[in-house]
Order: sequence, then structure tokens, then C-alpha cells
Amino acid sequence: MLERLTSFFGNPSRYKTPLPEADAPHAMGALLVRAAKADASYLFEEIAIIDRILAKRHKLNPVQAAKMRAECELLEKKMPQTSEIAAILEHAISTDEKEATVLALWQVALADGAIHTEEDTLLHRIEEVLGVPSERAKELQTQAQERQ
Repeated sequence: MLERLTSFFGNPSRYKTPLPEADAPHAMGALLVRAAKADASYLFEEIAIIDRILAKRHKLNPVQAAKMRAECELLEKKMPQTSEIAAILEHAISTDEKEATVLALWQVALADGAIHTEEDTLLHRIEEVLGVPSERAKELQTQAQERQ
């Protein structure tokens, strides 16, 4: 046991979390994380909303949702282009799911009580890549604001 602990602390790079598959559920989660980080802060309120969204959308318990969020954080960090992440969803999910994703993104962006310019710009870019018309996207933004 002591040997395992010593080896762990002696060589932390040996215990890296593997990069999750860039599938639609993880891509959606990565976009949620990116939206939360867009204003250069990553608040507890945003993390809690991401966990709730992942749990509800993928029928996960709270621990599973937190684990999935951690995987999505890793994917978000490794994929520099937001358009690459959104493109995974563009072809993999239905129009209804795209709209649900946009609504979820606005809920995360609004978690701190304000929409920052960086968040607004990012979300409009994602809406465009997903093919959600601007009028419908505005309706989804309004729905997210009303749910706060």
C-alpha cells in the first residue's frame, strides 16, 4: 500500500485521466463548460447548473453527472475551437436537441445573473454552427432568463 502511494506521489503524470470520446453527450457538456468559462470565471453556480443539465439530459445520478462534467472539462480544455465541438453536435442531434442545447447554454451563461459580452458572442456563434435561427435562439434566451 505504501509503495502504491509513494509511486503515485512520485510520478503523478502516470495517473492521467484519459480524454473522453468526443461524442455528442460529451461535446454538449464541453460546450456548457466553455459557456461557463467564457467570462473568465467558472463559478459554483455554473457548475451546479451544468451538473443538473447533464443529470437530467442523460438520466444520471449526481455523482455520475459530476464525473461526466469532469470529463467534459477535460474535452473542453483539449479542443481549442468551439466550432469543432459544436460541429460534433450539428450532425449528431435533432433540431429539438439543438434547441435544448441552446437553452441549456443560456441557462449556464445566466447562472451568475448577467450576460457578459464574451458569453453572448460565444453563444451566438454556437447557435449559428448548430443551425438554430437567430429568432428562435432569441426565444430560447428569453426562456432561460424567465427560468432564473
